[in-house]
Amino acid sequence: MTAAAADVKALRERTGAGMMDCKRALEEAAGDLEKAIDILRVKGQASAQKRAGRAASEGVVQSYIHAGGKIGVLVEVDCETDFVARNDDFQSFAREVALHVAATGPEYVSEDDVPDEVRSRELRIYEEQAQDRPEDVRPRIAEGRLAKWLDEHVLLRQPHVNAERYDGQTIEQLRSELAAKTGENVVIRRFQRFVVGAD
Repeated sequence: MTAAAADVKALRERTGAGMMDCKRALEEAAGDLEKAIDILRVKGQASAQKRAGRAASEGVVQSYIHAGGKIGVLVEVDCETDFVARNDDFQSFAREVALHVAATGPEYVSEDDVPDEVRSRELRIYEEQAQDRPEDVRPRIAEGRLAKWLDEHVLLRQPHVNAERYDGQTIEQLRSELAAKTGENVVIRRFQRFVVGAD
């Protein structure tokens, strides 16, 4: 069965996937739009890893100002094409990231952004705190506390502040889901959080 051009266009608008991918998914789904979306999502998850290295040079800068104007956030979220950058799901994700940053105040986007000296310092502190425990479990205790510290300070490791709406998913899980849905590499490039009266 050959997919109708209007259906391909509608599927492309809803998912941000490439035209040929949409055409193939519709043919596989015998014209069922919802089934075609599911097919694209499954295929997208599988190829998300392959996309991670691709250049993400398009995107948006999204802002969020908390009620009362005391906290403001700017966040840059990038993708590969301006088509996806204009996609409602992409724009919504960027807004949700900005809102989350306003609420939680993370310090780093990813684990890779945490300087080695900061990580080492934290680990040293946790090792010293574990001195009263048996020697064989101290390293595990320290590593566990470091992991908890990373969860609190690294944006991608944090569950979205609106946990009920997102079923407790982390920002990384939401990012990965969007990358699978759009068929593009999605990168939270950076953020800046402004608080009135803070240095």
